[in-house]
Amino acid sequence: MTFSSKCKDELSRKNLENSCCMVSELAALIRTTGYISIKGYNKFDIEFVMENAAVARRIFKMIKHLYGSNSEIIVKRSNRLKKHNNYSVKVNDKDVKKILKDTKLIENDNINILEFNFGIPKNLINNDYCKRAYIRGTFLGCGSISDPEKSYHVEFVSNKKIHCTDLEKLINVYDLGAKRIVRKDLYITYLKDSEKIVDLLNVMGAYNSLLYIENIRAIKETRNNVNRVVNCETANLGKIVDTSIRQKNSIMVLQKHNVINKLPDGLKELAYLRLENEDASLKELGEMLVPPLGKSGVNHRLKKIEKLAEDYLLKEDKTQNEISSCKNKK
Repeated sequence: MTFSSKCKDELSRKNLENSCCMVSELAALIRTTGYISIKGYNKFDIEFVMENAAVARRIFKMIKHLYGSNSEIIVKRSNRLKKHNNYSVKVNDKDVKKILKDTKLIENDNINILEFNFGIPKNLINNDYCKRAYIRGTFLGCGSISDPEKSYHVEFVSNKKIHCTDLEKLINVYDLGAKRIVRKDLYITYLKDSEKIVDLLNVMGAYNSLLYIENIRAIKETRNNVNRVVNCETANLGKIVDTSIRQKNSIMVLQKHNVINKLPDGLKELAYLRLENEDASLKELGEMLVPPLGKSGVNHRLKKIEKLAEDYLLKEDKTQNEISSCKNKK
C-alpha cells in the first residue's frame, strides 16, 4: 500500500463531525470524484467513483447520516495493466436534488448542468472546521502524497480551473504556500515544502501520517548532518596531509644543502618534529614543542622554513641554467 493510500485510510476513519462539516466534505468529494449524469427530464444520477474502499465507506456513512438513506456500493475490477478494484457509490434518486442543493452545485430546484457551480462557495466554508473538512474531502477525492522516503510532494488534480483556483486560495488561508500549474489539460494545486506538507496533514487531521513524515525528516536531517561532518573532517584531513607533504619536502631540501642544523633552535626543533610526525596537525606540533607553541606560531615558523627551502631551490635553478648556458657556448 502506498503512503498516499495509508494517509487516505487514516482520514477516512476519522469520526464524522457535525452536519455542516460533513456537507463541506461531501461538497469537496462531489466536485472531485463525483459523476453527475442525466437520467431523464430534470432527473440526474450522482455516482462517486474511487479506488480506495475506505473513502467509499466514508461517503456511504455521510450520506446515510445526512439523508437517512442507504446508497448503493458497487465493486468493479479494473481492466488496466495493474488490476485493482474500483468502488462506486450511487446515490438514491430521492436524495440527488437535495445533495446538489446542499453542496451548492445548484441554487434552486431547476437543475441545469451548464450552470453547476464547480467553485468553492464561501457559505460552505464559513468556519475553520468546515474549511478543514473541505480540504480533507478534496484530498480524499483527488489528492495524492508522495512517499516521504523519496520526495516531498502533495498535489490535488482537478479538471475545473475555478475549483483549482479556489482550492489554492483556501489552502493558503493556512499559509501553506500552495501553487498551481496546468498539466495535460488538468489543473494541479500542489505543495513541495516538507514543513508545509506536515502543516497540511495537521489541517486535515492526518496525525499518524504527520508523525511518520516528521520521523523521516528527522532521520534525513541526522543523516545529512553526519555526512556534512564526515565531509568536513575528510576535507580537513586532506588539507593536513597536503600541507604536511609540502612542509616535509621543504625540510628535505634544507637537509640536502646541509643547512638544517644551522637553523635557529626554534626552527630546527620544529623541522625535526615535522619529519617525525607527518600526520600531526599544527596544533599537535605546537603541543610537542618545549615550551608549547600556539597554532599560529607553528605556522609562522614553518612558513620561514618553506621560504628558506624556496630560496635554495631558486639558487639550484639558477646554477643549472648557468651550467646549461656554458655548455651551449662550448
